[in-house]
Amino acid sequence: MAENDTSRTSPTSRRAVLLAAGSAGAALLTAACADPAGTRGAAGQPSAPASPPRPTGSSSSSSSSPSCVLATEAGAGPYYLELDRVRSDITEGRAGVPFRLDLTVVRVSAGCRPLEAATVDVWQADSSGTYSTGGATFLRGTQVTDAAGRCVFRTIVPGWYAGLAPHIHFKVRPDTRTETTSQFFFPEDLLLKVYAGQPYARRSAPEHPNARDSRYNSTGAAMTLAPTPDGNGYRAAYTVGIA
Repeated sequence: MAENDTSRTSPTSRRAVLLAAGSAGAALLTAACADPAGTRGAAGQPSAPASPPRPTGSSSSSSSSPSCVLATEAGAGPYYLELDRVRSDITEGRAGVPFRLDLTVVRVSAGCRPLEAATVDVWQADSSGTYSTGGATFLRGTQVTDAAGRCVFRTIVPGWYAGLAPHIHFKVRPDTRTETTSQFFFPEDLLLKVYAGQPYARRSAPEHPNARDSRYNSTGAAMTLAPTPDGNGYRAAYTVGIA
């Protein structure tokens, strides 16, 4: 069952996601942030150089310091489930192009310092544009950030549906009283490349998966990931700042 388009068109919350800006080809990190490959933030603007982060095994040697900017929070949609299913790999055998999402949560009011023990939920559609509902839990999961504010999700590139730009939902819960919800998008050229292969090619992909969505056209650039090749799939990193 695909996500209802009506919920996505409802007025968004006045609360906001504060996102760290980075370049599409370089890493966007805090001093304690790891896994710089494919990092990007709001508007895709480069940020000022910073000291190299602690070694993390990544092949990339470049780094940058987050520049926090404001982006409007997006709704969770009708298929958010409070499962608290703590796991990094959320695929449950769902076919699709592998995708690794490295997230770093930072506290903007504390100088963009990493936020430890924040709960991060992600959920998305599978290659056919279908969400898990009822007792199903595929492509849903929760992680708790480590001392460096980091967590990792292993999933697949989502399929398209309902005239919306393909996306991955996420929710950050720094405590039991507050939360921040939004979604990540993908570059259209990458989507078209992925959708030309199986299992996505079982359906005819839209000519412009992103551009057909007016909401993506108005705000999507700030939330678009910058994936890089990773084995037989892709990976991207993003620094999410909260107030």
